[in-house]
Amino acid sequence: MTHPAPSAPTSGSVWRYPGMPALGLVCVFGFSGYAALLSVAPLWAARGGADAVGSGLVNGVLLAATVLTQLGVPALLRRLGHGPVIAAGVLLMGVASPAYLLSDALGPVLLLSAVRGIGFGIITVTGSAVVAHLVPAARRGAAVGAYGLAVAVPNLVLLPASVAVADRWGFGWVFAVGALPVVASPFAFAVGRALGEADRVTGASPRLDRRTAWAVARPTAVLFAVTMAGGGLLTFAPQVVDSASASWVLLVLGVGTAACRWGAGHLSDRYGAERFLAPLLLVGAAGLCLCAWAAQRGDGLRLLLAGAALAGVAYGGLQNLTLVVAFHQVDRGHIPVASAGWNIGFDGGTAAGAVAMGAIATASGFGAGFLALAVVCVSALPLCVPARGRAAGGAADEVA
Repeated sequence: MTHPAPSAPTSGSVWRYPGMPALGLVCVFGFSGYAALLSVAPLWAARGGADAVGSGLVNGVLLAATVLTQLGVPALLRRLGHGPVIAAGVLLMGVASPAYLLSDALGPVLLLSAVRGIGFGIITVTGSAVVAHLVPAARRGAAVGAYGLAVAVPNLVLLPASVAVADRWGFGWVFAVGALPVVASPFAFAVGRALGEADRVTGASPRLDRRTAWAVARPTAVLFAVTMAGGGLLTFAPQVVDSASASWVLLVLGVGTAACRWGAGHLSDRYGAERFLAPLLLVGAAGLCLCAWAAQRGDGLRLLLAGAALAGVAYGGLQNLTLVVAFHQVDRGHIPVASAGWNIGFDGGTAAGAVAMGAIATASGFGAGFLALAVVCVSALPLCVPARGRAAGGAADEVA
């Protein structure tokens, strides 16, 4: 299926389309439950006596459950529709959070992390897929950007604040905030109603031919490369510099990510998404090289901040653009499949980047680790060339 070049975007905010405000609330409340506990749940396990390996397993189990769930979400949407599936996701996340207070032993903590991972897997796939249905194709980039901003705000606020709140006022307050996804359950059904005929694709899933599968895999692989970089930087910045400096590094990275994930959508609607993939990969590689230089110097905070800023531009921009490109390659029946693949690439890349960075840094230092991640970004450049017969656009030919 060949799509034409993107049409001129219409005016007005994407939040004016029916269902978009409800989706925004689902994202804000749902991702609040994720962000609040990302650093605190491992600390809770450590308080219960878990060692470093056990604490690390907390988010490892969360991520594994997330990816496994993402594989099955498209089938759930075809069978049940978006409203019930999204509602189940936010309820699983929200109800599991205060249940941590029942025990800080590692076993129960891992079990609850798995439950939260199932809910989070549902939210991530459905959220990005719904965007493609709620707005006209010419506004898809802006809508993906708005969705990304709704996702980024809880991370910007709650990731740095949750540990401080747990330390000063106790874990219970953080677990209460982690229950916020429950509030989103009524809005889940509002999203389903707004989708109308697109709420459920009945019958068997349309066959995903080999060419289309590759066309979706290509932008997902680009995403995998840049999220490897993000995963490495997010995980090990506190070990490259002191804690206070690391907070500034992560803030710069987070602000750059949020701003560019939102802003890239408007560029893709006007000029097409494909043309920005390669330049942003190079920006990310340059940022990682600055991080490597800072790590080698040992006192290069300014370099590290500059590197984090460039990495944030690439990290945020490519999150938006690769999703737009993936949606551009498929018909409506395959949008949940493209969304699932994209989310698996995101989570898998984040995990792979953290593991690879840790292994290389242990053997050769953090400078070598950042350089290796820069090489990964550069090696993904050939994947930025569109498949023959595809338009280098950013919007599908269907109109929501």
